[in-house]
Amino acid sequence: MSSELLTTGQAAELLGLSRQRVVDLCERGQLPFSKVGAHRRLRRSDIEPLVRRALDRNQERSLWLHRVVVGRLTMDPVATLAKARRNITTMRRAHHQSSAESWIEEWSRLLDRPLDTLLDILTARSVRALELRQNSPFAGVLSEEERQATRTTFREHWQDEHAA
Repeated sequence: MSSELLTTGQAAELLGLSRQRVVDLCERGQLPFSKVGAHRRLRRSDIEPLVRRALDRNQERSLWLHRVVVGRLTMDPVATLAKARRNITTMRRAHHQSSAESWIEEWSRLLDRPLDTLLDILTARSVRALELRQNSPFAGVLSEEERQATRTTFREHWQDEHAA
């Protein structure tokens, strides 16, 4: 999968470093890489353990919403997965030949995996999970009331956790 190999720029973005710093780390042997032509490529699996796991506000809010989706999946997996699959079909049409296409295809494969695998990815803090949740096929699974209640609870949590 092409998303498994990262450019130095992509690795820098994930690590919160400059691209030149990533190049320097590669050249010093501190980050493993391979060459594709004249370009360095880094394996996502080598970068992810180095990524800071603190989530920004949007990432954490998305995680909270997806935790509620997990509840829906465990209570009614058939209907919830059917809705997600319909959303995948719509997303494919809307995002044909866009950067979201690879995430849509990954979601499509995940929806066919055992439910435990899907539940794990929906609540994981890995870079892959964060990126997947940005292109989630679970829109419309939660009612507006559930979404608003979750957002309200999250807002209170965030304020408590980040009070000066």
